[in-house]
Amino acid sequence: MEETIEHHWFYMLLDTSRVLTIIISILLIVYGSFRALGLDTACKNDESETEQASNGSLFSGILDGFQTITTAQAIFLPVGASCSLLVMFFFFNTLQFFFALCTAVLATVAFSFLLLPVCQGLLNPCGKNTNNKISLGCCGRFTCAELMSLFFSAMLVMVWIVTGHWVLMDALAMGLCVSMIAYIRLPSLKISTLLLSGLLIYDVFWVFFSAYIFKANVMVKVATQQASNPMAYVANKLKLNSIINSSPQISLPGKLVFPSQEQGRFSMLGLGDIVMPGLLLCFVMRYDKYKKMHAASPETESKITYFHCSLIGYIVGLVTATVASEVYKAAQPALLYLVPFTLLPILLMAYLKGDLRKMWQDPFITNGFKSKFLEV
Repeated sequence: MEETIEHHWFYMLLDTSRVLTIIISILLIVYGSFRALGLDTACKNDESETEQASNGSLFSGILDGFQTITTAQAIFLPVGASCSLLVMFFFFNTLQFFFALCTAVLATVAFSFLLLPVCQGLLNPCGKNTNNKISLGCCGRFTCAELMSLFFSAMLVMVWIVTGHWVLMDALAMGLCVSMIAYIRLPSLKISTLLLSGLLIYDVFWVFFSAYIFKANVMVKVATQQASNPMAYVANKLKLNSIINSSPQISLPGKLVFPSQEQGRFSMLGLGDIVMPGLLLCFVMRYDKYKKMHAASPETESKITYFHCSLIGYIVGLVTATVASEVYKAAQPALLYLVPFTLLPILLMAYLKGDLRKMWQDPFITNGFKSKFLEV
């Protein structure tokens, strides 16, 4: 009997859906963090060109406006997230077309950002100058690579709407993850701690305690409910019954979903469980680079960086959350495991290395000058 249980545990932990969830979430965080560093470097090395490119350009316009989370935003973000969750819980059926439309627009822009380096790589061998702008009148001016990535992204969103396939939904969710990690910034360890602690309480409450108040697990219901296909909405207005009947419901790309080897089972991880710890990992990666640039002697720098420490913690936390969900046979608030395993090792490591005071406040202020890339 014990041998059977051990084999069951081993099988469940090696299930392809769980393995893919862990691997993909790690890759998204690492890639998003490197894209953030790349954006910083591009802006610092060519600030004047960035300002010229920002006139009407979709991507450069975003590039010139990194969103840095302030103390007030870190405190009230869990409150705002709770309000949004309740709106989707009570009014999803009424506003599902609006939610689907907004999600489609955001996913198009986010996935085009994910595709942009690929399009730039495809155009460079063709002799195309990726910095040349094409004017589209009142829509603004765009590079060929931006237009190409936006076109392919829009096509992918259209196919997703038509088919509702989970693979396309996951692809759009990945674009959202990378974009948010690259463009949203945590300026200090203090704000990181406030934000992640508040989101931990938010996650625990809505997963474990919401059922006592609302007679249903609000977080799980919102995450798993499906919206009517926008095509069906349009077809209904045009009285096209054949299209209405053939249009599948769609799951909004607010999560990663991977079907399990077992029929009817799947692994699911919310984007917040990737993006929020990812913002912390991006912060410490930028701090590692900043510290290395300002180090008096590079040889004295430890080979184990804050990013390595937090990434290992994220992996351990994600595996722990996976095991907990299997033990209790119920949905788990992943941030309950991810936040302590990522934040506490960084705090301890910063204290031991003497960096805690500097990281707690804004570590990127040098000689009274605050980098443009960290302003709201």
